[in-house]
Amino acid sequence: MDVAVSVRQIVKRFGNVQALDEISLEIGSGEFFGLLGPNGAGKTTLISCLAGLVRPDSGEMKVMGFDVQGEYRQARRQLGVVPQELVFDPFFTVRETLRIQSGYFGLRKNDDWIDEILANLDLTAKAETNMRQLSGGMKRRVLVAQALVHKPPVIVLDEPTAGVDVELRQGLWQFVRRLNNEGHTVILTTHYLEEAEALCGRIAMLKLGRVVALDSTRALLERFSAYKLGLRVEAGDRLPAALAQRASCDGTLNFQLGALDEVEPLLAAVREAGCLLKDMRLTVTDLEDVFIEVISGKNANLSRHGGHGGTEITEESKGKSMLSVSP
Repeated sequence: MDVAVSVRQIVKRFGNVQALDEISLEIGSGEFFGLLGPNGAGKTTLISCLAGLVRPDSGEMKVMGFDVQGEYRQARRQLGVVPQELVFDPFFTVRETLRIQSGYFGLRKNDDWIDEILANLDLTAKAETNMRQLSGGMKRRVLVAQALVHKPPVIVLDEPTAGVDVELRQGLWQFVRRLNNEGHTVILTTHYLEEAEALCGRIAMLKLGRVVALDSTRALLERFSAYKLGLRVEAGDRLPAALAQRASCDGTLNFQLGALDEVEPLLAAVREAGCLLKDMRLTVTDLEDVFIEVISGKNANLSRHGGHGGTEITEESKGKSMLSVSP
């Protein structure tokens, strides 16, 4: 698989804040790639470096083979970025805004593609409306449209559905899926983890400027227990020590299970301990569970450097495990 985006040992500091700490990863051409992490993890800083808006202190970044710093014009043409902030010019209509954006890339007579974008983002009725008259959700749609006017091979979506309605989300993802199926590489940051789980083939999780997990979505889910059993017992009831050690407690006793046939023996052990069961919930492990485990540091630190090779487990000096690629 060809490499669409290459990030090598990127470091960026803002005063005493280490925003990015030697981040390295590769995103293949045509991938739908998720970039996840809590607020302040470095996601937007990494995207800003990729777009040439922030200069890293060290390291190298390439988009479709073009160096982001040394070949800025070529690299920028390969990239369409939907920013997290609502940035717009209040003096133009939606159509004028998209025509101007097309002009930045030397594109003339781009109205056929602009009309298609407007239709897919449900903006046709607002095409002649001034930008300042749009709602927040409509403005965000226009940001998506601006990122797509030059048909970039790499599309970066930084929280594209924040503050927008369900109908727009569905329409946007249908359009973006189509672009991805046509060969466009898509990089997504979102706090809606169900979106990332449904859309992204591979995911990187960032924490404090470092990659703490990098693997396929399926592999990340498979590395954690398949099911979670939540139990609530009568106040004052105590589980045997061996059983209590298996559970995490947040008001509910949560047990991680590898298979459904583990449920009955566990419930039998609870009954034998004389505990009165008040509530029970069985759920399938999802990306949110994985995210919480990884970011909280309760589970192994998983990273898969760069490409698409095999994996092996090695021990780090701090007792965590690092998943690395073997050639």
